[in-house]
Amino acid sequence: MDVDDPKDLVRRGYDALSHHYEEAYAAETKYQPWISELCSRIPAGSSVLDLGCGCGIPVARSLTTAGHRVTGIDISEVQISRARQLVPEAEFIHADATTADFPAASFDAVVSFYALIHVPLEEQPPLLKRIATWLRPGGCFLGTTGHNAWTGTEDNWLGGGAAMWWSHADAATNRTWLTQAGLNVDREEFVPEGEGGHALFWAHRP
Repeated sequence: MDVDDPKDLVRRGYDALSHHYEEAYAAETKYQPWISELCSRIPAGSSVLDLGCGCGIPVARSLTTAGHRVTGIDISEVQISRARQLVPEAEFIHADATTADFPAASFDAVVSFYALIHVPLEEQPPLLKRIATWLRPGGCFLGTTGHNAWTGTEDNWLGGGAAMWWSHADAATNRTWLTQAGLNVDREEFVPEGEGGHALFWAHRP
């Protein structure tokens, strides 16, 4: 598939399959241990950015339930519209994360699950550098990246009749990018999925 505008393909894919994606992934139990550990690392009532928040379930909802102030951002207008209905306690912004702008030291934590892998490779290091500036000193970054390098598309993603696009570097490169962004990597985990998987990074701003 020739892709002239990968971000638009991602946006249209999530617009079309918002409900389908939630049914496929929102109930996965792997999120809860990550969120629980994050909540143990950050102060009560922390300000948290959920980058690539989707429809707000389960991440933004779990964080608001735990008492944190959540801002979610997503490229899909449908996902943001649903998130505002499903998690009214949080604030949601429809925008491209790579062009979003927040004041320095705005957040105690930034989480990004399965979103960076939809960002063009050349835009990922600059985005990570901006994420680092958005964190307060000591603030936590928790996110998934690619484990193996790959760029490609799927015509019938999740069997829902819409296309999707991904692009990610390998885990070692992502670790380097996080360090170059000014973050200290605390831990790296492999998260299996199907025949492959992703890397989960815990990092913080010194």
